[in-house]
Amino acid sequence: MTMRKSLKFATFAALGLGLVATGALAADVMHNGQDNPKSPFASSVYVPAGYDTYYISGSAGKGADTAAQTAATLDSLKAQLAKLGLTFGDVVQAHVFLVGDANKGGKMDFAGMNSSWFKEFGTPDQPNKPARAAFQVAALAGADNLVEIEFIAVKKAH
Repeated sequence: MTMRKSLKFATFAALGLGLVATGALAADVMHNGQDNPKSPFASSVYVPAGYDTYYISGSAGKGADTAAQTAATLDSLKAQLAKLGLTFGDVVQAHVFLVGDANKGGKMDFAGMNSSWFKEFGTPDQPNKPARAAFQVAALAGADNLVEIEFIAVKKAH
């Protein structure tokens, strides 16, 4: 790579990292694709400059099935967010990892996860939905865990 191309690449990479690192305030964040109440996630989320970004580590909860574990996991994440002065309305992206449920033929219980998800996102009290991806994985850390969720949240910089 030539010096000129290296400098161009470094400039674009720095700009990209700056955009990722800036974060956003929930009121100023643009959640696209919110108009479909049946969708559990936003099709995209735009975070303007001048905000801090929080990366929330994966959390898992206990319960008899995917729906119960999702509810417990979201309760744990809600408490973790509160310690940072954040709410579910500040979450702009989520990654959901699901283990196949033996009671569901070894397939992930996507409907069970969403049944708990919809109690926290896209409600009249908390209408924001993050961009989200869900994956079936072979296993998670911890005995009998079927669900792990991690978040990216944003808040207006001080």
